Amino acid sequence: MKYLSEYRDPALARSLARRIRETATRPWTLMEVCGGQTHTIVRQGIDELLDGAIEMIHGPGCPVCVTPLEQIDRAVHLAGRSDVIFTSFGDMLRVPGSDCDLQQVRARGGAVRIVYSPLDALRIAEQHPDKEVVFFAVGFETTAPANAMAVVEAARRGLRNFSVLVSHVTVPPAMEAILSAPDNRVQGFLAAGHVCTIMGFTEYEPIAARYEVPIVVTGFEPLDILEGMLMVVEQLERGEWRVQNQYVRAVKRDGNEAARRTVHRVFELRDRQWRGIGMIPGSGLAMRPAFAAWDAELKFDLAGIVATEPADCHAGEVLRGLMKPFDCPSFGAMCTPEHPMGAPMVSSEGACAAYYNYGRYRTGSPLAHTGAGLPILGHA
Repeated sequence: MKYLSEYRDPALARSLARRIRETATRPWTLMEVCGGQTHTIVRQGIDELLDGAIEMIHGPGCPVCVTPLEQIDRAVHLAGRSDVIFTSFGDMLRVPGSDCDLQQVRARGGAVRIVYSPLDALRIAEQHPDKEVVFFAVGFETTAPANAMAVVEAARRGLRNFSVLVSHVTVPPAMEAILSAPDNRVQGFLAAGHVCTIMGFTEYEPIAARYEVPIVVTGFEPLDILEGMLMVVEQLERGEWRVQNQYVRAVKRDGNEAARRTVHRVFELRDRQWRGIGMIPGSGLAMRPAFAAWDAELKFDLAGIVATEPADCHAGEVLRGLMKPFDCPSFGAMCTPEHPMGAPMVSSEGACAAYYNYGRYRTGSPLAHTGAGLPILGHA
């Protein structure tokens, strides 16, 4: 990435942190809804750098983590069929289902293939006309355009042996669910920059006004996040609540209109279960009836596969920001990246994985003082 070092400059980071501490007249509680931002915050020790001026709550910003258990079970079921080649991005393979994960299905002989684009899955469908090829479409609005394009292309080519298991969720309804909850503590949001590159940020404007919270569209590097935090704190101190765009190098107010049109052509909004959270009305994307022939859920009649979250997994509390990962009694003991109980421990964007890998010096962590996780930026 060009100019990467400029967005990680330690002197500028300490300067921004100092401005945040000087601006905040009281502790403020903010939430990021992006797993990439969570990992940057924990890996770089940004929240510790602020000396209590800001408490960061790590929200449901990891689409892998919020993919419902029943959807993982449906994927496992399909991957185990002899007539199916199941394709997925690699980050889904170790997400635990009720009984096993996709990697275990592959180890038992299931045709599970890692792809880097849904177009790779289309190519496999063309090469294997005797097999049903299913692509696992997981993600926020960010990945929806490419997956929608693959469906359009499959329809154009007449590839009836290709289908998509859709598990897309959208961010604004989740933010509203958090803000309307009786135990909500969030006073301001860092919005995910990659989502807004597609969707823009007009959907956030009524949320900011209705719930009186500032929302700042923010990038993913340390200086992006610190500047986003400063912009939120400045609004809070002035008693303002509006949407601002820190990530101006990538995000426009109306997003990518061509991508939005493609998503709207293929998908429609629907109620969606979020793993560990429950049903959030209007928060999911589902295939429109015109593309039902490429909807794996309909093609393979998967609606009857349902699942119940394990009671001893506290991923839901972590995803809602009600619990820090190291407050979970299973963290680092019964739940590790090698033996995960929940998706946040195994996903590359999960909060539990971030704290396990980088947060070992955090107060209260059962992994404290094990020799890893010192903040890169350091303290001023």
